Amino acid sequence: MINVGVIGYGYWGPNMVRNFYANKDAKVVKVCDLSKNRLALVESGYPTVKITTDYKELVKDPEIDAVVVATPVSNHFPTAKEALENGKHVLLEKPMTSTVEESEKLVELAEKKKKTLMVDHTFLYTGAVRKMKELVQSGELGDVYYFDSVRVNLGLFQHDVNVIWDLAPHDFSIMDYLLQKDPEMVSAVGVCHLGDLENIAYVTVQYPGNLLGHLHVNWLAPVKVRTTLIGGTKKMIVYDDTEPSEKIKIYDKGVSYSEKKEDVYQMLVQYRSGDMLAPKLEPSEALKLVSKEFTDSVNENRKPLTDGVAGLRVVKLLQASTNSMESKGKPVRI
Repeated sequence: MINVGVIGYGYWGPNMVRNFYANKDAKVVKVCDLSKNRLALVESGYPTVKITTDYKELVKDPEIDAVVVATPVSNHFPTAKEALENGKHVLLEKPMTSTVEESEKLVELAEKKKKTLMVDHTFLYTGAVRKMKELVQSGELGDVYYFDSVRVNLGLFQHDVNVIWDLAPHDFSIMDYLLQKDPEMVSAVGVCHLGDLENIAYVTVQYPGNLLGHLHVNWLAPVKVRTTLIGGTKKMIVYDDTEPSEKIKIYDKGVSYSEKKEDVYQMLVQYRSGDMLAPKLEPSEALKLVSKEFTDSVNENRKPLTDGVAGLRVVKLLQASTNSMESKGKPVRI
């Protein structure tokens, strides 16, 4: 049984508390938040859980084995650093930290302290993304040509991070997980319409060969869109997270070409259009699997699926995207 403390009971914290409270291998011991009104909700919903407004009281508590950090990203590094230094395992909300340097320091510290460091890249634990991973790994798609995602909606405007740092971690983590390749270069453009932070951005990630990744993130769209296209030499995937049932559709479609021997400049293009399949997906709540993966990795003394190194890879993409955007789209090497 792992004694868990949760820091932050705002937007995401309640989901963390609920799932760790239901985890048979975990016991939620204490919750910290600066708001007494939020803590009152903890008291009413979980009478056995202790509360505090001082996170130091939580990270230094010898009764607590692991700390879940669900605060704004600017607080992630100092909070996680102090928790690791006090011998706690740490689960961080995405993104891992606000800079590459901070992420590298946490990875190094976790290794030194021999503690589990995990990042809550929630989508990697969904049935949809796990099915896509299975399809890519099995070779059913063939060689992957591109990863193209759109994640837009009206709001919620953030006061501390731009739209890339708010929305793109989801798609960067999915792309990193599915493609398993090291990107070479990132270019991004974005604009601010309200305030000082970019609210719309387009990001292009170049990989070795002809593989390309592209993300569109936007806080000013009239509708909510969560769509990803993955194209391969054999088949293609449409992933729509807003779909209630058929989130993944696999299309047996593709294009091939050949050149006539007598005229190398004449290309014959052939289109293939076959069946569409919507596979059955595992219905488990992703955060339930996140909490299980965290406790299992601690108990089994192994690295979790979304460990600190995976979190670092995503932060590298986020920072490179921001650097490129500040340079009007100039490509940034990873």
